[in-house]
Amino acid sequence: MASIASRRLAKELSEIKSEGCPVGINLVKADDFATWWFTIEVMGESLYESEVHTLQFRFDAQYPISSPAVQFVVTDGRESPVHPHVYSNGHICASILGNEWSPVLSVIAVCVTLQSMLASCKKKERPVDNDRYVRTAPDNPKKTQFEYHGKLLRIYSSVPPINASAYRMFRRHVRIPA
Repeated sequence: MASIASRRLAKELSEIKSEGCPVGINLVKADDFATWWFTIEVMGESLYESEVHTLQFRFDAQYPISSPAVQFVVTDGRESPVHPHVYSNGHICASILGNEWSPVLSVIAVCVTLQSMLASCKKKERPVDNDRYVRTAPDNPKKTQFEYHGKLLRIYSSVPPINASAYRMFRRHVRIPA
């Protein structure tokens, strides 16, 4: 008997193959129900004009109840987009990939949301804590819990910081621009 995850992913893949992807989003590979790859490009005038980035989706047996692990692919010749919510290791700080995930969301909905996030960016810059986060981040972005409190962003990683007092100071000073 097929699992809920495999039935849901089969349905999503069938829809993608029959209806196609939205403009600027292309399915690259979906050979199984464990990992899928898409390319994403912001269409029209934007800071990311003519840039093509690759997204990797990793699914567990709990999908769609739990979100997929989604990140930009960073390899030789490919970088993650320089964006205030995208780390240089490809991890993405987006609430729909964490506490605002809903089982009604689809892979395409996530792609469109990330495409929109890039399109609306006003300034290319890395998150202020990029270097520290990349140094201590787990391989799986789902093992990092991003919590939002107003404009303050708190990041809890499964790997604790080396110096607790420096981390407390960091938490007090990280602000998301309005």
